Amino acid sequence: MADTIGTKILVLGCPGSGKSTFARRLHERTGLPLIHLDRLFWLPDRTHISREAFDRRLTEILCQPKWILDGDYNRTWEVRIRACDTVIFLDYDEALCLEGIAARVGQDRPDMPWTEQTLDPELVALVQGYRTQSRPVLLALLARYPEKRQWIFHTRVEADRWLSALPERAD
Repeated sequence: MADTIGTKILVLGCPGSGKSTFARRLHERTGLPLIHLDRLFWLPDRTHISREAFDRRLTEILCQPKWILDGDYNRTWEVRIRACDTVIFLDYDEALCLEGIAARVGQDRPDMPWTEQTLDPELVALVQGYRTQSRPVLLALLARYPEKRQWIFHTRVEADRWLSALPERAD
């Protein structure tokens, strides 16, 4: 299976696209260690660690032989793409991602150290600008690294079918 999908995998996409859910399912299929970048960056009181501390933690993870990294954090895209062997981009439309961020309000999530009680207007704005601002930058960056395995899914059905086709891990 490592030959098929690799052992250092990035799961990228707009907030609300379902990166964390996809990454958890990929972890269940592969047994690869799963790291949620939101858990690295955010503290339970809704503050965050410094960029320097985050970068140190990220560097430590990238040096490990196996991982699934869930999180967009566009400031670190290139360093993570250079370190990975596989990129999975959940390239979903804005409406689906807006539904995704709305649906998680009030839900406990293993990828976040708190439960959102309201829809964050900054997050809404980030989703609304993703296709025109972040997505073109990410696609250009992916084009610069053609040697990386890349899967780009445009629907959850596509992503679900791909996950279901992966061999079960042999524990």
